[in-house]
Amino acid sequence: MGCLVIERWGVKRWAWRVDQFTANPYLVLHLGVVDNCQILLLLHFLPMSSLLKAQTANAKGKGKRPANDEGEAGPPRKRNKQRVLLLSSRGITHRMRHLMGDLEALLPHIKKARLQKPLHLLPELADLHNCNNTLYFEARRHEDLYLWAAKTPNGPSREHWKLIKELFTHIFGVPPTARRAKPFIDHILTFSIVDNKIWFRNFQIIEKDPLKPNGPPETSLVEIGPRFVLTPIRIFEGAFGGATVFSNPEFVSPAAIRSQFKREQGEKYRARKEGEAERNTRREERRREEDELAVRNVFA
Repeated sequence: MGCLVIERWGVKRWAWRVDQFTANPYLVLHLGVVDNCQILLLLHFLPMSSLLKAQTANAKGKGKRPANDEGEAGPPRKRNKQRVLLLSSRGITHRMRHLMGDLEALLPHIKKARLQKPLHLLPELADLHNCNNTLYFEARRHEDLYLWAAKTPNGPSREHWKLIKELFTHIFGVPPTARRAKPFIDHILTFSIVDNKIWFRNFQIIEKDPLKPNGPPETSLVEIGPRFVLTPIRIFEGAFGGATVFSNPEFVSPAAIRSQFKREQGEKYRARKEGEAERNTRREERRREEDELAVRNVFA
């Protein structure tokens, strides 16, 4: 008694398979041609004993391999399991919200959440959302935007160029199994270091010139945004806290810059008022005393 087995192979391997199974009855069915490739179905009969032996061998191969087995082991496949949690503090403006929306559109493996807990509880929140990276936008005084990029739950949080490169690779690298990932590559993200700052730019890959649709393919890059600049401030040993590993001595907060500007404006105002007071004093000193025998006083 035999068992019917249906297998499908490409055209190049079909001849080898036919030679292998010449001892058994077989039937070749031609289904058609797609993209200059023939589609064939090879139907052949195998004895039930052979089929059971093959299934037993496959079942044995699925188990754990013993430690003394020196068989060839394939290279371990590296899987990208990075997931990013995106959230912000209260008081963000519309421009900050648009930047967050652009990053959410660029990263299909991102998850959004609302922050209603203190900063040191962010690692726990990321763990609840099954995320191992966190991007936290902190708005201060409705004008300044600070970005916290952290590996949760053990850190680190930012800085040193090699560390930043590895951190951004984990955050912006899209896993191939992300639910919103596309099966093609149409844009490039660049991170450039200029003046000790990180410049982020997004470019679209254009295969052909739209003005020459029938011309030869010419690959080019067109910037489509968003674009922003990151100034490294500090690196912490843990996630969103811990000992300070690095601090940027050249960083001056925008609040300090605005305070200095207002102080300079106040100095100008004070100097102007002091000049007016000195001018009024000189006028009073130059004024003559009024004569009691003046015509205006005699005939008043």
